Amino acid sequence: MKRTLSLLLCVLLTLSLAGCAPKEETLQIFAMDTVMDMLAVGSEAREALSASAQEINRLEALLSRTRESSEVSAINSGKTVTVSDETAELLQRAVQYAALTGGTFDITVEPLVSAWGIHTESPKVLSADEIAALLPLVGSGHLHMDGRTVTLDEGCSIDLGAIAKGYASDRVAQIFRDYGVEGGWVSLGGNVYAHGTKSDGKPWSVAIRDPQNTAGAAALVGLSNQFAVTSGGYQRYFTAEDGTVYQHIIDPSTGAPAISDLLSVTVICGNGTMADAYSTALYVMGLEGAKAFWQQHSADFDMVLITQDNILYYTPGLQGKLTVDEGGAYDAKLLS
Repeated sequence: MKRTLSLLLCVLLTLSLAGCAPKEETLQIFAMDTVMDMLAVGSEAREALSASAQEINRLEALLSRTRESSEVSAINSGKTVTVSDETAELLQRAVQYAALTGGTFDITVEPLVSAWGIHTESPKVLSADEIAALLPLVGSGHLHMDGRTVTLDEGCSIDLGAIAKGYASDRVAQIFRDYGVEGGWVSLGGNVYAHGTKSDGKPWSVAIRDPQNTAGAAALVGLSNQFAVTSGGYQRYFTAEDGTVYQHIIDPSTGAPAISDLLSVTVICGNGTMADAYSTALYVMGLEGAKAFWQQHSADFDMVLITQDNILYYTPGLQGKLTVDEGGAYDAKLLS
């Protein structure tokens, strides 16, 4: 379900001009319905990027709901399917995240996502009756797993779009480690992974996009060997004939686009899959729900919340790493 680019990478890499300087390589691909950019520094940087691109394309073929040959499409066809270990593990994690977030993240929301069509050329506003007819199809209890054997209840379907790019970034991080990449980053449609450090030993500077001015940044955060994933209603939306704006993140509890007092949520942690799932869930929860969830799981992740009333909240783990312009659009406040 996510998303156009929500994070801008401020790449300030200065390499030594000495003869033995590490190689810097870049690569851009289009996969998982978005542009993806990668940079790697090291003796096998080119090989690492090539392997990363191959892995992302492999995962898309496995997990895409729009590819008829994918395992997800086979599950959505209503058949009992024996999936790969990888897909089974990702489905189990999705169910776990649904339970942890109280259902604000839920891969079974796909029937409503398709019906609203916000990701398509012809979105539509669903009536209350249409939503009521589809809501009973939503809930992780409709997904049944026995090891690698997977079935869905009749009429149900799943969409891993809110978790697949996060999982792909985890895999790329492992590839970077396997190839001895010294430093680099990947931006998979806004799912950012910062690897190692810049040549001067400093963390990579990652910009959190301003949701009200997407050409600019609301804040900069220094990251090394961490993932940053942003979700927000500003990324994809449509305006109905009556002027109502409907954004793309569906609230599984209402069956309609989420109405949130948050403009965006950025989750920062050492696990790309979790960051992807949590960023969606926290946006649906809204400010107070996101605060409460973080307080229960503060050891697992940091976050940046940008609210409708122009406040930028950040968690203590980002102190000394986060930079917000004084006199800018947002008043920065530390969450206790």
